[in-house]
Amino acid sequence: MSDDAATDQLTVVYGAEEVVVGPDDETGVEVLEDAAVAAVDGTVVAVGPTDDVLDEYPVEDADTVLDASGQTVLPGFVDPHTHAVFAGDRSDEFVAKLKGKTYEEILEAGGGILRTVEAVRTASKDDLVANLTEHLDAMLEHGTTTVEVKSGYGLDTETELKMLAAIDEAGADHPVDVIPTFMGAHAVPRGVDTDEYVEEVVSEQLPAVAEQGVAEFCDVFCERGVFTAEQSHRILEAGREYGLTPKIHADEFAAIGGTEVAADVGASSADHLLQTDAEGRETLVEGDVVPVMLPGTAFGLGAEYADARAFLDAGHEVALASDFNPNCFARSMGFVATLGSVGMRMTPREAIRSITSAAAKAVDRTDGTGTLRQGSPADLVVLDTPTATHLSYRFDTNPVSTVLKSGVVVNE
Repeated sequence: MSDDAATDQLTVVYGAEEVVVGPDDETGVEVLEDAAVAAVDGTVVAVGPTDDVLDEYPVEDADTVLDASGQTVLPGFVDPHTHAVFAGDRSDEFVAKLKGKTYEEILEAGGGILRTVEAVRTASKDDLVANLTEHLDAMLEHGTTTVEVKSGYGLDTETELKMLAAIDEAGADHPVDVIPTFMGAHAVPRGVDTDEYVEEVVSEQLPAVAEQGVAEFCDVFCERGVFTAEQSHRILEAGREYGLTPKIHADEFAAIGGTEVAADVGASSADHLLQTDAEGRETLVEGDVVPVMLPGTAFGLGAEYADARAFLDAGHEVALASDFNPNCFARSMGFVATLGSVGMRMTPREAIRSITSAAAKAVDRTDGTGTLRQGSPADLVVLDTPTATHLSYRFDTNPVSTVLKSGVVVNE
């Protein structure tokens, strides 16, 4: 190192059995054996064979040193789709589903999204911050270092702004990078005409959200019985005019044109995609829209999984997300990787790519997030396992032993 570099904050993680570097089109991810990572001031400066990295960045010069012998090092996990700020409890609905109740029947009985809306409307911002912080702690413990969090349990201007403020406050005080998304178009409030509510989202909620300046994305639930393709297009175009990048829930229960909307408005991602056909897949790829699949939702509902293999076998990239919400209580991206492998027939390396670099692309992170290449953020997850395959394989306990954010140990 140079004399100037010696004064910088150096982190060295060395001796790992495997280091996952980044995407590889042949196997999913590139993996180095007996490898090390060095970072200066939170940015990766070297990754490669341990001896080579330590020759240039000796451990005696480092401020933070981690011997990863017998362990595996991966990029920090990126969760590109959650509804992690909420209040209330819906565990009784889990029991109802086990007894045969459908989602629609639960909704008609006063449950589902609108039940959570009632709880969030009465909760204080401080309560929402505390709830979200607890969830962020659990996510970090399981290796997530970047997470997208949506509003959408307010369905009125005041509560949507309260949720976004809570997301902003919780994220400001937490090691996990939190990416706020406005989703006023998550459902239609009881007793309100859908067209009238779309008008409220466009003419009242979006201007207030833009003035608040917290949200980065705008999302909408394009689905049969919720918002049509035309309504979704209008909301996302309006959001884009206010500087919010579009995202969309599409093809979960029915294919009603959500993939076409995603491509037309330049969405960063289209999420769920259980009913997407070959034409819809090509539409997303041609529109440079990242497909995000949510296997935890299918697992929790006992439903079919999205067809990740159809995308992958055609040479397309796939991201996975937890969809953490009161109806899908999943905060571990390691378990999401397991579901990707077991339920969607992704190889362990494909699953790792889907929760790192591919997931980063779904939230427009172009700074190397989700990789451990030179110049990328030094967000590292150390697994107490000998290979990366164990992330999907070993799902009985949390394999994460240490998490570093920007080169700093934030969980061990």
